[in-house]
Amino acid sequence: MPQVTKGQWNGHDTYILHSEQLEVTLLPGLGNNVIRIWDRTKQREVLRVPDAADLDFYMQKPYHFGIPMLIPPGRIRRGAFEYDGVQYQFDQNTANNNHIHGLHRTQSWKVADIQELDEYCTVTATFLTDSDPNWARQYPIPLKLEMTLELRGSTLSQSLQVHNLGEHAAPFGFGLHTWFMIDGEPEKWKLELPVSAIYELDAELLPTGNVLPLGEHALLPQGIKLKGTNFDTAFQIGANPVRAVLTRDDGLKLVYSAGERYFKHWVVYTKGEADQFICIEPYTWLPDAPNLKLDRSVTGLIDIQPHDKVDLQVNLDIRYE
Repeated sequence: MPQVTKGQWNGHDTYILHSEQLEVTLLPGLGNNVIRIWDRTKQREVLRVPDAADLDFYMQKPYHFGIPMLIPPGRIRRGAFEYDGVQYQFDQNTANNNHIHGLHRTQSWKVADIQELDEYCTVTATFLTDSDPNWARQYPIPLKLEMTLELRGSTLSQSLQVHNLGEHAAPFGFGLHTWFMIDGEPEKWKLELPVSAIYELDAELLPTGNVLPLGEHALLPQGIKLKGTNFDTAFQIGANPVRAVLTRDDGLKLVYSAGERYFKHWVVYTKGEADQFICIEPYTWLPDAPNLKLDRSVTGLIDIQPHDKVDLQVNLDIRYE
């Protein structure tokens, strides 16, 4: 029967969701990030896992492990924009005095509910952004974030509900910086990514608003082997399904998908030539979305009206073929 147990990582409580196929470890007290998925069938780590000795690095850059949440994802030019009459100034924490990867870091989330049922188990955690002065200083619209993890067999679903508790429209963007292990064997792995174009970036790695042909990545929709690839690329999904598929030569298949209403972009990142891991990142908004002179239907900026909410979902299905 699926169950949830408690553990520890560097003195912080973890919640481990168990099924016959997987063990999924959530770290609510430091960002509510999934830090581990252990594949019991293949006896392997699915994600890049932070070791206990990685605590200092994790505290500085938690988006280097597991499935960290990016709220919002990517860069913002000079960290500044205006929306619905409200001025936003995010910390300038990267080159050229820009901002990168949002306000969500290591905030403590509260576990609100645990369910253990015959076919699945869940953990739900919540966070109020105005409880964090550093967040509220940069993003003055108060939000309530509620994340539910559901483990059903070999399928993990992450559902994020975002409530606007303020009196102005909230400009919202969300992404996941998911570190999939490829075990130093890129020649055994193939990535299939249905995309339509590449976003042109300027010298500061910010989108210009233009799109380019897939060019050397033209075969991505059909699938390419990862040996020799080097990605740090933002892709337009277009009319394609929001689905990425990683397949290993022995038939192991990771199917990563997201809701088509809100997710409009993929970022793929290998941190140099593909070797140990590949980051496959679903984004709702294009980096620097509030500053681009493009319609929200293109940038993916989500306009959450006062006292309204949105629901976002991402699924990881591990198949053994």
